[in-house]
Amino acid sequence: MELFQYTFFQNAMLAVVILSIASAIIGTYIITRRLVAISGGITHAGFGGLGLGYFLGYNPVVMAALFAIGSSVGVEWMSARHRVREDSAIAVVWSIGMAIGVIFVFLTPGYVPELNSFLFGNILTITRDDLISFGVYTLVLILFFVNYYKKIIICAFDRDFAKVSGLPVKFINYTMTVLVAVCIVLTIRLVGIMLLMSMFSLPQMTAEIYCHKFKTLVFMSVGISIVACVGGLMLSTLGDVPCSAIIVSLMAGLFVIGRLIKPLARKFILDSRQSSPR
Repeated sequence: MELFQYTFFQNAMLAVVILSIASAIIGTYIITRRLVAISGGITHAGFGGLGLGYFLGYNPVVMAALFAIGSSVGVEWMSARHRVREDSAIAVVWSIGMAIGVIFVFLTPGYVPELNSFLFGNILTITRDDLISFGVYTLVLILFFVNYYKKIIICAFDRDFAKVSGLPVKFINYTMTVLVAVCIVLTIRLVGIMLLMSMFSLPQMTAEIYCHKFKTLVFMSVGISIVACVGGLMLSTLGDVPCSAIIVSLMAGLFVIGRLIKPLARKFILDSRQSSPR
């Protein structure tokens, strides 16, 4: 508990809680639209922004955000206007982003010291300014979901029906695409590019074992994500192991436990019903 006396650990704890909420909401939307691969595509496209930022001497996070937003909007535009399959468009931006990133990282003179933190995550480098940006983004995300909840659900499940019903499908889809891209860039600092996709899929996969309603999935995913992220941060203090790897391992462990417990719980309920007097 002495660690909570240090500012960097306080920042890290607040960051994992805030980003757990944001990633759980975004991850549920991605799972619903069956676009899990888009998180990987946008993540690796953002790597091109990181490399370009290092090469030009600009803030690499800002450049990664611009690349991520541009690639996500490009995927949505190609799939909507040019009848290109979303998985094909994702593969295009994935490969181009990685190629640009690798080129500019190698062209950058000297050693890039922060590259490992973006690849594998380093939550202990979070500052107060980062917390403010995380908090503002999460607040905007929650407000948008509260105001457009039913429209988001309809657009996610059946885009054609939403268009016939006169809903603002383009506005909803493009806004959610931008929010997904920004969340990915912000979460890179937590688990890194290599492990980012798990933050948007494992909590939702675990929640889907017990429920299938969108709202319930969001709340359960938030709880699972917070437990895994806080637990991973605490366990990482016991040894010289990256926090991101422990977080992902805990999420995977919760998924396996959930799969094992469900049939046992179902059998217990059936046995209790059979043994109860009528």
